[in-house]
Amino acid sequence: MAGDVWKAGGRARGRCWLPIVFCARCWSQPTCLFLAGKLVQGDSLELSCAAASAKVTLEPSHAVVLDCNLASVEQWINITWKKNGSPLVEQEHLRVLPNGSLFISSPAAAKDSKYPERTGAEGNYSCVSQSAIGAVASQTAAVRFSSLSRFFQQPESQTVEENGMARFECRIEGLPSPVITWEKNQAAVPAEPRFITLPNGILQIVDVRESDAGAYHCVATNAARKRYSNSAVLSVLKGSQPAATRDVAIVAAPENTTVVVGESAVLECMASADPTPFVSWIRQDGKPISTDVIVLGRTNLLIPQAEPHHSGVYVCRANKPQTRQFVTAAAELSVLAPPSISQFPETISRTRASTARFVCKAEGEPAPTIHWLKNGEPILSNGRVKIQSSGSLVINQIGLEDAGYYQCVAENRLGMACATAKLSVIVREGLPSAPKKVSAVSLSSTTVLVSWERPEYNSEQIIGFSLHYQKALGTDNVEYQFAVNNDTTELQVKDLEPNTNYVFYMVAYSQLGASRTSSSVIVRTLEDVPSAAPQLSLSSTTPADIRVTWLPLPPELSNGKITKYKIDYSTLKEDQISTTEVGANETQITLESLHPNKVYKVRIAASTSAGYGAPSEWTQHRTPDKDNQTHVPFAPTELKVRAKMESLLVTWQPPANHAQISGYKLYYREVGTEESSEENPSDGTEEESWDVGPIKLKKKVKQYELTRLAPGRLYEVKLVAFNKHEDGYAAVWKGKTEKAPVTAVDPPVQKGPPLPPAHVYAESNSSTSIWLRWKKPDFTTVKIVNYTVRFSPWGLKNASLVTYYTSSDEGILISGLKPYTKYEFAVQSNGVGIDGPFGSVVERFTLPDRPSTPPSDLRLHPVNPYAVRVHWCPPVEPNGIIVEYVILYNANNTQPDDMWTLLRKGGNIFSTEVDGLESDTRYYFKMGAKTIVGPGPYSNVKDVHTLREKLSDVLDIHSVTGIIVGVCLGLLCILFCMCASFRSSKQREAPPGLDSQAAGNHSSYHRGRQGPPGPSAKSDSHELESLMAPLSEELPLPLMDITELTEAHSLIHSNCRGGTLRKRGRNWTSSIARCGDAITKEPTAAANGTLKPPSNAGQKLLLQALVYDAVTVGVVSILVSAACALRYICYVHSCGSSLNPLQFISSLCGHQNWTQYSSRSHTSAKYRGKITSLLPLEIPLFMAPRITLAPLATESFWGLRFS
Repeated sequence: MAGDVWKAGGRARGRCWLPIVFCARCWSQPTCLFLAGKLVQGDSLELSCAAASAKVTLEPSHAVVLDCNLASVEQWINITWKKNGSPLVEQEHLRVLPNGSLFISSPAAAKDSKYPERTGAEGNYSCVSQSAIGAVASQTAAVRFSSLSRFFQQPESQTVEENGMARFECRIEGLPSPVITWEKNQAAVPAEPRFITLPNGILQIVDVRESDAGAYHCVATNAARKRYSNSAVLSVLKGSQPAATRDVAIVAAPENTTVVVGESAVLECMASADPTPFVSWIRQDGKPISTDVIVLGRTNLLIPQAEPHHSGVYVCRANKPQTRQFVTAAAELSVLAPPSISQFPETISRTRASTARFVCKAEGEPAPTIHWLKNGEPILSNGRVKIQSSGSLVINQIGLEDAGYYQCVAENRLGMACATAKLSVIVREGLPSAPKKVSAVSLSSTTVLVSWERPEYNSEQIIGFSLHYQKALGTDNVEYQFAVNNDTTELQVKDLEPNTNYVFYMVAYSQLGASRTSSSVIVRTLEDVPSAAPQLSLSSTTPADIRVTWLPLPPELSNGKITKYKIDYSTLKEDQISTTEVGANETQITLESLHPNKVYKVRIAASTSAGYGAPSEWTQHRTPDKDNQTHVPFAPTELKVRAKMESLLVTWQPPANHAQISGYKLYYREVGTEESSEENPSDGTEEESWDVGPIKLKKKVKQYELTRLAPGRLYEVKLVAFNKHEDGYAAVWKGKTEKAPVTAVDPPVQKGPPLPPAHVYAESNSSTSIWLRWKKPDFTTVKIVNYTVRFSPWGLKNASLVTYYTSSDEGILISGLKPYTKYEFAVQSNGVGIDGPFGSVVERFTLPDRPSTPPSDLRLHPVNPYAVRVHWCPPVEPNGIIVEYVILYNANNTQPDDMWTLLRKGGNIFSTEVDGLESDTRYYFKMGAKTIVGPGPYSNVKDVHTLREKLSDVLDIHSVTGIIVGVCLGLLCILFCMCASFRSSKQREAPPGLDSQAAGNHSSYHRGRQGPPGPSAKSDSHELESLMAPLSEELPLPLMDITELTEAHSLIHSNCRGGTLRKRGRNWTSSIARCGDAITKEPTAAANGTLKPPSNAGQKLLLQALVYDAVTVGVVSILVSAACALRYICYVHSCGSSLNPLQFISSLCGHQNWTQYSSRSHTSAKYRGKITSLLPLEIPLFMAPRITLAPLATESFWGLRFS
């Protein structure tokens, strides 16, 4: 049932009207309402201002109740109803219920009638709810009866080929919209994909078969009734062969469609070809087709619920397969939307004489128009109450009479929407009364003297007055006001427009507030000379005349009533000017008795009672040639140009000999204000001198609009008629386009609140301050006492962080800002008791500074034993553009910064790898950032431990090579020493014994070294000394060395009780230890305390020395070789050198090389300590008896290892 749901903005509920609802006043007997023997089913629809328009469709024998529910009205007194804008007149089916609701019923339909009986019930209904404060009107509800018209398009019979396509269409209108179905031979069409029924009443049949032949008709159904269309016969040609090849063609193209939001839209497209074409859809604007659009059948587009974004031009493209042949068809879909309020006005309270502003915005398609109601009645815009073009309502100088309900109403052809707001006016006690006897006298065309008397009551409390004025005529006027001192009762208002009516009134102010407005007075300013000249055009009908035509000046330029015109003219090269005057009603004149084929210049001026205004620019024109009138067309007549802001509308009439012309050529160009063409006069033949043209027009064309022009510019237009022979004479016009309207924020003269300062300029002073300078407004009649500066960081949306400063100078230094931060500034002028608006925003950066914070989020990660990866983020407060990052690192964090290793990276790098480090070592890092100003602080120190070396990191090919070479050299040394010892033993002779002086004291031993021994003094002692390295002549032998030497002699001469080294299978260290024990147990000393050998020790000494030498030299050689190998490993590991092992060993022969190597190496201190313990091995090998073997057995040597 269509009456059950009301979608257009109300609350629906079913209702049976019981007898208690209707009193005896309404019906003679209390009974439930019956119409045509049936119980009336009623529905209720609430009308309010917030909801959109309501549409009600009544079915036969149904009713609806409209409730006036205006929640914004407090304690409503009564409710009145309107129908079609007029007070409601109650009828039988149209009743107002006791609760204020409106009851509307639909009569039953007669059996033999096509439509229900029409009563006065159909129409547009609205209610007004009245309260003590004011009144509020509801939105409009459109009540209509359901109906279904006759078919205005019937399906047509057709014959198609087998496998072709057929299409039937029927059209009908109804309320509500009918549902259309199709039947074949009195039965529903088959439910096959080949049968496509579109919602708009079209039936498509593709791949037609022989069985599809028959009679088709459509059925339209809605709540009113059901209708059947005429039948159309489909005939199928059996066995017909299609043409070999058919070009692609669109059989049914899409049509321009307009729907309302929420309705379905169908775009049909049927194409044929052999083979079957491929059909696709695109939007002409390039946007993608919405995903909610579906393909109906094979080629049709269906939008189930249209929305505004669906609007656009859709293009159907049919491509023939395997070819590049295609055809297209386009249609525009327009989606309309009823109005809706997007910004609601707010309820406000204002004191008397202040200003109230109600902002209202609405959306819809087409764009709705906005008007306002006050207490349910339309508001007319005037000077004090103004409806702005944006739709906002502004009320100046509020009085008690302005209190009430204000409604914003938005309307388009689909309906309306409204919103309500209340205005409360606050009045205090003790306010002054209104100023008395306000009068105004026009002093000139731009000045009026306004005078008044002080109020009658509370006049002593007055602190000032305000003068208000505006134009008396028009609905788009702006009200201006001036603040006036308390001791003044007259004021000259200047800079008014000439010959214009103005309205003036006054308001008095005290500390408590404003008075009521005074009575208004209207005065007209005096006339002035015209501010512009008419724009004229020239043409010739004969070789001896020029027809001058012009348009009257508009009122805003005439500055009064035009009384006459003056036309000046002369030939181009003559100085004598002829003048003629015509009356104010004339718009053309013909200058006669001129010379043929001469260039004349013409200008015009208009006059009022104040005199002539400035003349127009000179316009040139050449008269026709008297001897060449046969084929040359005359100039077009009555050339008139209507100047607009960005276009010129050119109109004309054909020339006298118009039968000879073929068309027209139009030229135009922009010219200077005093451009002269004396040297190259405009004769209509120089096309190249024109900016645009020729624009060729047909003979029948009599007007053309030149567009895309600049406002307020001077243009020259030339029009010539041409024939098949040549161009004719020119008709010329010269004039200006309209000026762009002057905005309210930049009037030529200050009126009302002071204008914002001019030339606001911001200049960065430092990283924390900005100079803001400005100049006083160019035009002002209000004394400016100071300025207010508003500033905040750029793009800031938090209003609490906006800062305001006040300055009495035309500049201020704003400090305490953040470095390298963008700020926006605006300045406001403040008058006496009135503040102007803020000016345009000026933006400026503070200067950069050093970073306030170091780089953040410093992270360290060891990559390998010798490198660390460093990550960081930019500083939180960079105070500028970071140009460089500085990385400091050291293994000792107690050292000053200048001893740390420094690494620099670019400002756009946020990670790096620091290499060249030592393994298994703790390093300390810190970072800083740098701008163009300088570096910032360093971050906190962070540490990282490098990884340990693995054996695989040391034993590379060079290390293995060193070990092998060392061992081989050791073996070779052992073999060489054994051979040398064996050879020496054969050459020696056994001595008979030791000389008694051989065991002399230290002084005798030292003296024996100073001179060569005698030939008879050959002893074992002397032979042993000859094998040792000689001591220095200058330095005495230290006591420890003498002791060691004495112990060595004792060891050699003693006979170890445990057996000789050759008899023991033990290691050499044990043997030496036992020999040491024997020495301590069996000492032999002389009387003077020197060591004294046994008597038979002479023969054993040489033998034991030789054996001891051989063993010791072999062991020492192995140790030296191992030490060389270890040194080589350390050298290769630390320096990364590829030195040959043999070169390395030879380099160790000198102590200086070892010292240089040790100082050059990056090896850690613990490695250098262990390797340095091998330095005693550099003593010559044959001094083995005095080698201290203790270091060889300590951890400092055998514990040598690499981590």
